[in-house]
Amino acid sequence: MCVLSQFQKNYFLIFFLFGFLFLSKAQDLEVKKQLIFPSQKQHVHSSSLVSLPNGDLLACWFQGSGERKANDVKIMGARLKKGDFNWGKPFEMADTPSFPDCNPVLFLSQENELFLFWIVIQANRWEEAILKYKKTRDYTSEGPPKWTWQDIILLKPSEQFKKTIEYKFKQLPDRNLGWAEYAQPYERMIIKAASDKSKRQKGWMTRTKPLQLTSGRILLPLYSDGFNFSIIAFSDDNGKNWNCSEPLVGYGNIQPSLEEKQNGEIVAYMRDNGDPPNRVLMSYSSDQGEHWKKVIDISIPNPGSSLHTLKMDNGHWLMVNNNIESGRNVLNLNRSTDEGKTWKSIYEIEKSKNLKDSFSYPSLIKTSEGEIHLSYSLDSKQKKSIVHAVISF
Repeated sequence: MCVLSQFQKNYFLIFFLFGFLFLSKAQDLEVKKQLIFPSQKQHVHSSSLVSLPNGDLLACWFQGSGERKANDVKIMGARLKKGDFNWGKPFEMADTPSFPDCNPVLFLSQENELFLFWIVIQANRWEEAILKYKKTRDYTSEGPPKWTWQDIILLKPSEQFKKTIEYKFKQLPDRNLGWAEYAQPYERMIIKAASDKSKRQKGWMTRTKPLQLTSGRILLPLYSDGFNFSIIAFSDDNGKNWNCSEPLVGYGNIQPSLEEKQNGEIVAYMRDNGDPPNRVLMSYSSDQGEHWKKVIDISIPNPGSSLHTLKMDNGHWLMVNNNIESGRNVLNLNRSTDEGKTWKSIYEIEKSKNLKDSFSYPSLIKTSEGEIHLSYSLDSKQKKSIVHAVISF
């Protein structure tokens, strides 16, 4: 029998009797938050949101007793029906028996076809991840979508992959790190791994939403924990076939979030898993995501945690990120009014004095009505859930 403390009772009272927790306004900004499901002890992480044509919201996340080392991890989902105040009961979205399923991403194409991308972990190693996806046009009834197609996305970076990595490392500034004579420099180890066809063809992982260009091309952001940088898969036939870009090479630039500028350039903002100073990393492409400029730091701190971006109807860009160099106990909303040239933090979505608290892995979307919705992982005092927030300007 589960006995709730008075604190827990009050917590649930706020979220479930009233549905939304209304936060104070910051200038012209208001954020309303609720839990998608009651907090519990299982690990829940890496959520994704999509707005469906009938007005429903669909969310997904992975859940289990851990991450890559826990073979009971599966992809779960829930639905917020249009007009309802509270999310429906969670349901299973994908499960590969005896393997961890992680990092799900929902995407609705311009043709109103719903995609679910995710990774299946082999040998309990991120470097052995397999990239899978499902799709359907039957997603408006109760419960999970009725998937009509499922496959594996196989990427085949060419022999040019190694040459590109070698060239791009030479473009980056010297890190001035000392190495013993018998210890290979980081760059040399990565270039050597790039010569291995098996290593460069697997381990590419999802995290952030795809971007569909005005041309119809779908860009699927991917990253590798083995190479510690990113790549973009792209499809010109609505997800039937996939090719890959050249790598976005840097020191720990992973989990790219993509936006398209008015001039057609594609900008990628990435988590920093490299050396200090810990900053959001950025690159851009001038040819629809196939080739990328060198990776650089921008001014926003990042503690090695995922971020997410969104273009608003007025042309402003939003970014949700942990604007600190270590920890995930602060979650910020940032805005750019000049297509990413400059950024300003405009709201603290979460802030805790407890450094062990974690608010992370955001997912930002915009509905057809122009509403901005956010989801992120909550891990605080053994309470774990996915938060849904509505941001109003």
